[in-house]
Amino acid sequence: MKNGEIWLLQQWANWAFDSEKLKAKVELLQRNHRHYLGQDLESLSMKELQSLEHHLDTALKHIRSRKNQLMHESISELQKKEKSMHDQNNLLAKKLKEREETIIAEEVQWQQQTDQHVPLDLSSGFLLSPPLPSLNIGYVITCLALLDCIYEQ
Repeated sequence: MKNGEIWLLQQWANWAFDSEKLKAKVELLQRNHRHYLGQDLESLSMKELQSLEHHLDTALKHIRSRKNQLMHESISELQKKEKSMHDQNNLLAKKLKEREETIIAEEVQWQQQTDQHVPLDLSSGFLLSPPLPSLNIGYVITCLALLDCIYEQ
């Protein structure tokens, strides 16, 4: 045999050996997987069952720890959102109050400028809107009482 052929045989033997090791490892992993799923437990001894139980307890602790971490992060994020929304709500309430105060001030100013009372239309029972100042050019309106308005030219 030549050196190249010997080398190929050695490589093939190594691959065959590695292949057998990998097959055994796959079978062990599949068996352990079935055990973790609670299957094929009949063949396990008391010591093996205790070891399996210990592994499952440890895995469960890690799972619960991670779940709790995610829940705390989620709660923290929701609290930040709540604070942001509360601040935004307060800002909007402040703007609304300022706007209401502005409107009230404008209404008071408008009423002081027009110094008019709203006449009633007794036939319909509704309040008549006050006449617009631009439509009363040349007329002086004198209201002695709510129902007694005199239009003078």
